[in-house]
Amino acid sequence: MKVSVIIPVYNEEESIPELYAELAKVLSREPWDSEIIMIDDGSTDRSAAVISRIAEQDPSVRFVRFARNFGQTAAILAGIDHATGEVLIPMDADLQNDPADIPRLLAKIDEGYDVVSGWRKNRQDRLLSRRVPSMLANKLISRWTGVALNDYGCTLKAYRATALKGAQLYGEMHRFIPIYASWRGGRLDEIVVNHRARRFGTSKYGIGRTFKVLLDLMTVKFLGGYTAKPAYLFGGIGISLLGIGGVLALASI
Repeated sequence: MKVSVIIPVYNEEESIPELYAELAKVLSREPWDSEIIMIDDGSTDRSAAVISRIAEQDPSVRFVRFARNFGQTAAILAGIDHATGEVLIPMDADLQNDPADIPRLLAKIDEGYDVVSGWRKNRQDRLLSRRVPSMLANKLISRWTGVALNDYGCTLKAYRATALKGAQLYGEMHRFIPIYASWRGGRLDEIVVNHRARRFGTSKYGIGRTFKVLLDLMTVKFLGGYTAKPAYLFGGIGISLLGIGGVLALASI
């Protein structure tokens, strides 16, 4: 089995060397063929230079660089496009995801699952600005989509590459990939993973991200329910408006 670890990077120059060292140590102990794909998402610090130096020294590290900041979803999609592995594992570059959890994710893939999602049960983030909005969003997403996960926002997941083919992602929609896989018949599981406090830099996300996620959820619901039959939605709205217009016209007459 070949494994591709996909890491979107934005202004994480201090974290990258330690993350690479941890990853290399974990991957060297396992029997898989592996590659690490780091995508610099238009960083304004020295992240690109740090990644470039690592890639020069280690041929298993592949470096993709964006001309400007396009966002985490675009960076993950670029990693998926460049990946050659049968199993894809995205993770954050800020050291909060633990590379030691990767073998446990892959053990679940070996059991026959198509997506194994990490659950940051003991999340090391601020309560009001990060954990509470995330908890509410997870409950809403699970209820609205019918795909029950405790932690959609955890980047650390394992996917069979076949489960990602044809996925259309926009905005912050990388978190909804498990929903696509489930709607296409994929098997999902979730395991508790280690979550560590941020050591370097600052978080790139605040409470405002929650509203973007809600808008993306509406997009996902539309794409899942009406992509192949848009007339069901727009036709229903049109007929309803036509009926209301007819009633108002009769009342006016």
